[in-house]
Amino acid sequence: MRNPFTLQGEAAMADLIMYTLRTCPTCERAREDLTADGVDFEERTIDDNAEWFDEASQLGLTVPILVRGDAVEVGWKGESG
Repeated sequence: MRNPFTLQGEAAMADLIMYTLRTCPTCERAREDLTADGVDFEERTIDDNAEWFDEASQLGLTVPILVRGDAVEVGWKGESG
C-alpha cells in the first residue's frame, strides 16, 4: 500500500508537518519511517515551543499529528504517543 504522505516528483518540497513530543515512541517510529521512505517533512517538537503546542492542541489530543494542506492524521499506523 502506498504511503499517503510520500511526495512525488517536483512536489517533493516539505509540505508535510509532523507535530511530536521528545518522549513519544510512536513519533520516533513515524520519523524513522518517513525518513526511510525519503519523505521531506518539517518536525515540530511541541514540548520545545509553546506556539507549536497551541497549534497541535487545535488539531488533536495526542501525537504524532501529521498535516499536509487541509488533511490531518493523528497517530501513526494505528498507534499514538
